[in-house]
Amino acid sequence: MVDAFLVPEKTIVTAKGDGAPLDVSAASNPIFLVTLSITEVVEQESIEITLFTSADGTTWDAKAAATFPQKFYVGEYPLLVNLSAAAGAKFLRAHWEVNRWGRGPTAAKFEFGLRIREVSREALLEAQAEAQTRR
Repeated sequence: MVDAFLVPEKTIVTAKGDGAPLDVSAASNPIFLVTLSITEVVEQESIEITLFTSADGTTWDAKAAATFPQKFYVGEYPLLVNLSAAAGAKFLRAHWEVNRWGRGPTAAKFEFGLRIREVSREALLEAQAEAQTRR
């Protein structure tokens, strides 16, 4: 069961960058819950996180596997990521872009972490059954 950090908690970034590759090939299910935790921001800035897959951990697919919409505030933001369409994806990596506007310093500053957890088949089946009873 995969439960790791794509970006360690309380990582501080001031410019665009990439996280370290994470091997997800041992996962029994290609569906993951990725949680972005932003713990510190300055006003008038944004961060956008994109996830990319790779077969070898070196060459990364040009098309993103998933993208968090731009975020501006402290908080936790979950995203369900299904890698079943990414055939041969064994590695996952986060890429971030930051932007700052307005008065004062032009450098953005975010403190955040990005956790990935494999969603078990049982949890998916339970959620599907519950969703059908609510229709």
